[in-house]
Amino acid sequence: MAKSRLHELSEQGVSVWIDSLSREMLETGELARLMKDDAVVGVTSNPTIFQKALSSGDWYDERLAEVTKTEDDPTEIFLQLAKQDVQDACDLMRPVWDEGDGLDGWVSLEVDPTLAYDREATFEQAIRFHAEVDRPNLFVKIPATLPGLAAIEDCIAKGKAINVTLIFSLDRYAAVAEAYIKGLERLVAAGGDPTLVASVASFFVSRVDTETDRRLDEIGGQATRLKGKLAIANAKLAYRHWQETFAGPRWEFLAGKGARPQRCLWASTSTKNPEYRDVMYVEDLIGPQTVNTMPAETIVAFQDHGEVVPNTIAQGVADAEKLLERLAEVGVDYDDVVETLEAEGVQKFADSFEELLGGIRAKRSELATA
Repeated sequence: MAKSRLHELSEQGVSVWIDSLSREMLETGELARLMKDDAVVGVTSNPTIFQKALSSGDWYDERLAEVTKTEDDPTEIFLQLAKQDVQDACDLMRPVWDEGDGLDGWVSLEVDPTLAYDREATFEQAIRFHAEVDRPNLFVKIPATLPGLAAIEDCIAKGKAINVTLIFSLDRYAAVAEAYIKGLERLVAAGGDPTLVASVASFFVSRVDTETDRRLDEIGGQATRLKGKLAIANAKLAYRHWQETFAGPRWEFLAGKGARPQRCLWASTSTKNPEYRDVMYVEDLIGPQTVNTMPAETIVAFQDHGEVVPNTIAQGVADAEKLLERLAEVGVDYDDVVETLEAEGVQKFADSFEELLGGIRAKRSELATA
């Protein structure tokens, strides 16, 4: 049997993860099928996906009725429901985690996004999630806000696996990598074992083009020729920084103790603009030791017509630098773009979480009156 395109992609060092988790995926065997047919070796969860699953069917009705007998707080109800999904997904992915020595097979659970600017509360909830889910292949997602960076370092220093999310800027990515390394250094200094620690840095891709293209359209004229280019350029420059950071004496000391690099993860890789190739954020970001987290529609599209060209992530890096210069020349402020995206990203996650809690309240009332 011929290899699928996604299996070919995985042979290039790209780990394919899917960006959603639901009870339906687990109970229908869809996640297991994705692992077999589409080379999926990781999965993330988020409140938006959970809310859609909760409101569109009865997959959670029985468990929701059971949990609400002893719990009234909607946040805690969500966590209890999500915990079971994540535990089951971790168990399904565990053979991948075992066979690959912890490279893949991870399942991510996000901290309460309303805590994005609270270092201590984020740290405490991340530690709690690791304790309660109690699976070695759990990633806890923490946003890369300035307070989040400190919480990330603290978690790594405690030997906890972290998926750093909502990264948009190159400067912030550098700070994320530094937080990971500092956390490992603290762990090693305290006598801890870095071989048990893993992390990914989730760089959001398509949203960068969406915001930049909007600004280029406002400028108009020749500037519009620069549309659809910054997201990939941004990721390529981040990958170059990754190559530079996880090399040299400082990293080699940690690697000698068994530490593993924090991989770059490309998130938000569905193409928002229908004028663009629908798999461009996969094809142009192929490189060793990377993760591409795709929505289901991108997985289907890539299996149908994606092209696997080795190491595209390392091609055109000089052009990526020039693009940043050209954008500045036409009046696009890169720093303002990425700061806007971070603020909006945090707010969107928080809004989704509030919508989720509202959905839980509504579903609870619906079940109570049924």
